Amino acid sequence: MLEWYRYHKKMGSASVRRRAVGGILGAATYARAMLFFLLLWHLVSVWIANPVLLPGPLRVMESLFQMVASGELVEHALVSLRRLAVSFVAAGAIGIPLGVAMGMNRPFDDIVDPLVEVLRPISGIAWIPLALFILGVGDALPIFIMFYGALFPFVLNSYAAVRAVPPRYADAARTMGVPRRRIIANVMLPAALPGILVGARLAAGAGWMSMVAAELIGAPSGLGFAVEWYRELLMTSKMLAVVVSIGILGYTIDRVLRAVQHRMAPWSPAVRSEQ
Repeated sequence: MLEWYRYHKKMGSASVRRRAVGGILGAATYARAMLFFLLLWHLVSVWIANPVLLPGPLRVMESLFQMVASGELVEHALVSLRRLAVSFVAAGAIGIPLGVAMGMNRPFDDIVDPLVEVLRPISGIAWIPLALFILGVGDALPIFIMFYGALFPFVLNSYAAVRAVPPRYADAARTMGVPRRRIIANVMLPAALPGILVGARLAAGAGWMSMVAAELIGAPSGLGFAVEWYRELLMTSKMLAVVVSIGILGYTIDRVLRAVQHRMAPWSPAVRSEQ
Protein backbone atom coordinates (compact mmCIF):
# COMPACT_ATOMS: atom_id res chain seq x y z
CA MET A 1 0.00 0.00 0.00
CA LEU A 2 2.83 2.37 0.86
CA GLU A 3 4.60 1.57 -2.39
CA TRP A 4 1.38 2.23 -4.33
CA TYR A 5 1.01 5.63 -2.61
CA ARG A 6 4.63 6.57 -3.34
CA TYR A 7 4.30 5.55 -6.98
CA HIS A 8 1.16 7.62 -7.59
CA LYS A 9 2.60 10.56 -5.68
CA LYS A 10 5.70 10.42 -7.88
CA MET A 11 3.61 10.19 -11.06
CA GLY A 12 1.43 13.08 -9.91
CA SER A 13 4.47 15.24 -9.21
CA ALA A 14 5.88 14.42 -12.63
CA SER A 15 2.59 15.39 -14.25
CA VAL A 16 2.57 18.71 -12.39
CA ARG A 17 6.14 19.39 -13.49
CA ARG A 18 5.27 18.60 -17.11
CA ARG A 19 2.29 20.97 -17.02
CA ALA A 20 4.43 23.69 -15.43
CA VAL A 21 7.17 23.32 -18.05
CA GLY A 22 4.57 23.23 -20.81
CA GLY A 23 2.96 26.39 -19.44
CA ILE A 24 6.30 28.22 -19.32
CA LEU A 25 7.19 27.17 -22.87
CA GLY A 26 3.74 28.15 -24.10
CA ALA A 27 3.99 31.57 -22.45
CA ALA A 28 7.44 32.11 -23.96
CA THR A 29 6.17 31.21 -27.43
CA TYR A 30 3.19 33.52 -27.03
CA ALA A 31 5.39 36.39 -25.79
CA ARG A 32 7.79 35.92 -28.71
CA ALA A 33 4.94 36.01 -31.23
CA MET A 34 3.43 39.12 -29.63
CA LEU A 35 6.79 40.92 -29.61
CA PHE A 36 7.21 40.17 -33.31
CA PHE A 37 3.71 41.48 -34.03
CA LEU A 38 4.26 44.67 -32.00
CA LEU A 39 7.59 45.29 -33.73
CA LEU A 40 5.99 44.84 -37.14
CA TRP A 41 3.15 47.16 -36.12
CA HIS A 42 5.64 49.80 -34.95
CA LEU A 43 7.66 49.62 -38.18
CA VAL A 44 4.55 49.96 -40.35
CA SER A 45 3.32 52.94 -38.31
CA VAL A 46 6.72 54.62 -38.67
CA TRP A 47 6.66 53.98 -42.42
CA ILE A 48 3.14 55.44 -42.78
CA ALA A 49 4.11 58.37 -40.51
CA ASN A 50 0.51 59.43 -39.93
CA PRO A 51 -1.00 58.68 -36.48
CA VAL A 52 -4.51 59.30 -37.79
CA LEU A 53 -4.13 56.44 -40.28
CA LEU A 54 -2.11 54.09 -38.06
CA PRO A 55 -0.86 55.09 -34.61
CA GLY A 56 1.97 53.12 -33.07
CA PRO A 57 1.45 50.44 -30.42
CA LEU A 58 2.71 52.67 -27.58
CA ARG A 59 0.19 55.35 -28.40
CA VAL A 60 -2.60 52.79 -28.59
CA MET A 61 -1.58 51.29 -25.24
CA GLU A 62 -1.59 54.76 -23.71
CA SER A 63 -5.13 55.34 -25.00
CA LEU A 64 -6.17 51.92 -23.71
CA PHE A 65 -4.94 52.67 -20.18
CA GLN A 66 -6.59 56.09 -20.21
CA MET A 67 -9.93 54.62 -21.29
CA VAL A 68 -9.74 51.91 -18.64
CA ALA A 69 -8.85 54.45 -15.94
CA SER A 70 -11.76 56.70 -16.90
CA GLY A 71 -14.18 53.76 -16.86
CA GLU A 72 -15.31 54.42 -20.41
CA LEU A 73 -13.95 51.21 -21.85
CA VAL A 74 -15.12 49.15 -18.88
CA GLU A 75 -18.67 50.41 -19.35
CA HIS A 76 -18.76 49.44 -23.02
CA ALA A 77 -17.12 46.07 -22.28
CA LEU A 78 -19.67 45.18 -19.60
CA VAL A 79 -22.53 45.95 -22.00
CA SER A 80 -21.03 43.69 -24.69
CA LEU A 81 -20.28 40.90 -22.21
CA ARG A 82 -23.83 41.04 -20.88
CA ARG A 83 -25.19 40.70 -24.41
CA LEU A 84 -22.84 37.79 -25.07
CA ALA A 85 -23.93 36.04 -21.88
CA VAL A 86 -27.63 36.33 -22.77
CA SER A 87 -27.13 35.16 -26.36
CA PHE A 88 -24.74 32.36 -25.32
CA VAL A 89 -27.15 30.93 -22.74
CA ALA A 90 -30.09 31.17 -25.15
CA ALA A 91 -28.12 29.52 -27.96
CA GLY A 92 -26.99 26.72 -25.66
CA ALA A 93 -30.49 26.18 -24.28
CA ILE A 94 -31.82 25.69 -27.81
CA GLY A 95 -28.80 24.37 -29.71
CA ILE A 96 -27.69 21.57 -27.36
CA PRO A 97 -31.08 19.83 -27.05
CA LEU A 98 -31.67 20.31 -30.77
CA GLY A 99 -28.30 18.77 -31.69
CA VAL A 100 -28.77 15.89 -29.23
CA ALA A 101 -32.26 15.18 -30.60
CA MET A 102 -30.93 15.23 -34.17
CA GLY A 103 -28.12 12.86 -33.22
CA MET A 104 -30.38 10.36 -31.48
CA ASN A 105 -33.43 10.43 -33.75
CA ARG A 106 -32.85 9.82 -37.45
CA PRO A 107 -36.36 10.84 -38.66
CA PHE A 108 -36.11 14.10 -36.70
CA ASP A 109 -32.64 14.67 -38.14
CA ASP A 110 -33.97 14.16 -41.68
CA ILE A 111 -36.56 16.89 -41.07
CA VAL A 112 -34.40 19.48 -39.28
CA ASP A 113 -31.01 19.00 -40.95
CA PRO A 114 -31.96 20.60 -44.32
CA LEU A 115 -33.18 23.72 -42.52
CA VAL A 116 -30.00 23.91 -40.44
CA GLU A 117 -27.79 23.48 -43.50
CA VAL A 118 -29.68 26.20 -45.39
CA LEU A 119 -29.43 28.75 -42.55
CA ARG A 120 -25.91 27.91 -41.37
CA PRO A 121 -23.98 29.37 -44.35
CA ILE A 122 -25.86 32.67 -44.05
CA SER A 123 -23.79 35.07 -41.97
CA GLY A 124 -25.54 36.83 -39.13
CA ILE A 125 -24.44 40.11 -40.69
CA ALA A 126 -26.80 39.41 -43.60
CA TRP A 127 -29.75 39.56 -41.20
CA ILE A 128 -28.82 42.96 -39.74
CA PRO A 129 -30.82 45.12 -42.23
CA LEU A 130 -34.00 43.09 -41.70
CA ALA A 131 -33.44 42.78 -37.93
CA LEU A 132 -32.88 46.53 -37.75
CA PHE A 133 -36.38 47.13 -39.15
CA ILE A 134 -37.99 44.58 -36.83
CA LEU A 135 -36.01 44.99 -33.59
CA GLY A 136 -34.76 48.56 -33.90
CA VAL A 137 -31.66 50.01 -32.27
CA GLY A 138 -30.97 48.65 -28.80
CA ASP A 139 -30.09 45.43 -27.02
CA ALA A 140 -32.41 43.15 -29.01
CA LEU A 141 -30.61 43.38 -32.35
CA PRO A 142 -27.03 42.58 -31.21
CA ILE A 143 -28.32 39.83 -28.91
CA PHE A 144 -30.20 38.25 -31.82
CA ILE A 145 -27.18 38.43 -34.15
CA MET A 146 -24.88 37.00 -31.46
CA PHE A 147 -27.44 34.29 -30.72
CA TYR A 148 -27.58 33.40 -34.42
CA GLY A 149 -23.79 33.17 -34.61
CA ALA A 150 -23.53 30.98 -31.50
CA LEU A 151 -26.45 28.67 -32.27
CA PHE A 152 -24.97 26.54 -35.06
CA PRO A 153 -21.71 25.57 -33.31
CA PHE A 154 -23.84 24.30 -30.42
CA VAL A 155 -26.13 22.34 -32.76
CA LEU A 156 -23.43 20.81 -34.95
CA ASN A 157 -21.02 19.88 -32.15
CA SER A 158 -23.79 18.41 -30.00
CA TYR A 159 -24.99 16.40 -32.99
CA ALA A 160 -21.49 15.17 -33.82
CA ALA A 161 -20.72 14.37 -30.17
CA VAL A 162 -23.84 12.25 -29.76
CA ARG A 163 -23.26 10.45 -33.06
CA ALA A 164 -19.69 9.66 -31.97
CA VAL A 165 -20.81 7.83 -28.81
CA PRO A 166 -20.27 4.08 -29.36
CA PRO A 167 -23.65 2.33 -29.69
CA ARG A 168 -22.51 -0.39 -27.28
CA TYR A 169 -22.81 2.08 -24.38
CA ALA A 170 -26.54 2.49 -24.88
CA ASP A 171 -26.96 -1.21 -25.78
CA ALA A 172 -25.31 -2.29 -22.53
CA ALA A 173 -27.54 0.00 -20.48
CA ARG A 174 -30.62 -1.16 -22.38
CA THR A 175 -29.87 -4.83 -21.71
CA MET A 176 -29.78 -4.03 -17.99
CA GLY A 177 -33.26 -2.57 -18.15
CA VAL A 178 -32.28 1.10 -17.89
CA PRO A 179 -35.12 3.30 -19.21
CA ARG A 180 -34.51 5.51 -22.24
CA ARG A 181 -34.64 8.74 -20.23
CA ARG A 182 -31.88 7.57 -17.91
CA ILE A 183 -29.83 6.28 -20.84
CA ILE A 184 -29.89 9.77 -22.32
CA ALA A 185 -29.12 11.51 -19.02
CA ASN A 186 -26.58 9.06 -17.57
CA VAL A 187 -24.97 7.49 -20.64
CA MET A 188 -25.30 9.54 -23.81
CA LEU A 189 -24.88 13.06 -22.43
CA PRO A 190 -21.81 12.30 -20.22
CA ALA A 191 -20.16 10.50 -23.15
CA ALA A 192 -20.94 13.41 -25.49
CA LEU A 193 -19.96 16.10 -22.97
CA PRO A 194 -16.41 16.72 -24.32
CA GLY A 195 -17.74 17.43 -27.81
CA ILE A 196 -20.52 19.64 -26.44
CA LEU A 197 -17.98 21.68 -24.47
CA VAL A 198 -15.87 22.15 -27.60
CA GLY A 199 -19.02 23.45 -29.24
CA ALA A 200 -19.47 25.90 -26.36
CA ARG A 201 -16.02 27.35 -27.00
CA LEU A 202 -16.70 27.68 -30.71
CA ALA A 203 -20.12 29.20 -30.01
CA ALA A 204 -18.67 31.82 -27.67
CA GLY A 205 -16.06 32.77 -30.27
CA ALA A 206 -18.66 33.02 -33.05
CA GLY A 207 -20.98 35.08 -30.88
CA TRP A 208 -18.16 37.41 -29.86
CA MET A 209 -17.16 37.98 -33.47
CA SER A 210 -20.77 38.69 -34.41
CA MET A 211 -20.97 41.25 -31.61
CA VAL A 212 -18.75 43.79 -33.37
CA ALA A 213 -20.77 43.84 -36.58
CA ALA A 214 -24.10 43.99 -34.74
CA GLU A 215 -23.06 46.81 -32.42
CA LEU A 216 -21.53 48.82 -35.24
CA ILE A 217 -25.01 49.45 -36.62
CA GLY A 218 -27.70 48.38 -34.22
CA ALA A 219 -26.64 49.48 -30.74
CA PRO A 220 -26.05 52.79 -28.92
CA SER A 221 -23.40 51.25 -26.65
CA GLY A 222 -20.91 48.41 -26.47
CA LEU A 223 -17.46 47.77 -27.89
CA GLY A 224 -18.63 47.58 -31.50
CA PHE A 225 -20.40 50.91 -31.12
CA ALA A 226 -17.22 52.41 -29.61
CA VAL A 227 -15.18 51.26 -32.62
CA GLU A 228 -17.50 53.07 -35.02
CA TRP A 229 -17.81 56.12 -32.78
CA TYR A 230 -14.07 56.72 -32.56
CA ARG A 231 -13.67 56.03 -36.26
CA GLU A 232 -16.10 58.81 -37.07
CA LEU A 233 -14.21 61.15 -34.72
CA LEU A 234 -10.88 60.15 -36.35
CA MET A 235 -9.58 59.04 -32.93
CA THR A 236 -7.72 56.10 -34.40
CA SER A 237 -5.66 55.36 -31.31
CA LYS A 238 -8.82 54.99 -29.20
CA MET A 239 -10.49 52.96 -31.94
CA LEU A 240 -7.56 50.53 -32.03
CA ALA A 241 -7.52 50.45 -28.22
CA VAL A 242 -11.09 49.15 -28.33
CA VAL A 243 -10.10 46.62 -31.01
CA VAL A 244 -7.24 45.41 -28.81
CA SER A 245 -9.61 45.09 -25.84
CA ILE A 246 -11.99 43.01 -27.98
CA GLY A 247 -9.13 40.61 -28.75
CA ILE A 248 -8.04 40.41 -25.11
CA LEU A 249 -11.56 39.76 -23.87
CA GLY A 250 -12.15 37.14 -26.57
CA TYR A 251 -8.98 35.34 -25.53
CA THR A 252 -9.99 35.54 -21.86
CA ILE A 253 -13.44 34.11 -22.58
CA ASP A 254 -11.89 31.17 -24.42
CA ARG A 255 -9.47 30.52 -21.54
CA VAL A 256 -12.36 30.51 -19.06
CA LEU A 257 -14.33 28.04 -21.17
CA ARG A 258 -11.21 25.92 -21.60
CA ALA A 259 -10.83 25.81 -17.81
CA VAL A 260 -14.48 24.73 -17.55
CA GLN A 261 -13.74 22.01 -20.10
CA HIS A 262 -10.76 20.80 -18.05
CA ARG A 263 -12.93 20.77 -14.95
CA MET A 264 -16.01 19.06 -16.37
CA ALA A 265 -14.40 16.64 -18.84
CA PRO A 266 -10.80 15.90 -17.78
CA TRP A 267 -10.95 12.56 -19.61
CA SER A 268 -11.48 14.08 -23.06
CA PRO A 269 -8.69 13.73 -25.65
CA ALA A 270 -8.48 17.55 -26.08
CA VAL A 271 -7.75 18.00 -22.38
CA ARG A 272 -5.26 15.11 -22.24
CA SER A 273 -3.33 16.49 -25.20
CA GLU A 274 -2.80 19.77 -23.31
CA GLN A 275 -1.46 18.09 -20.17
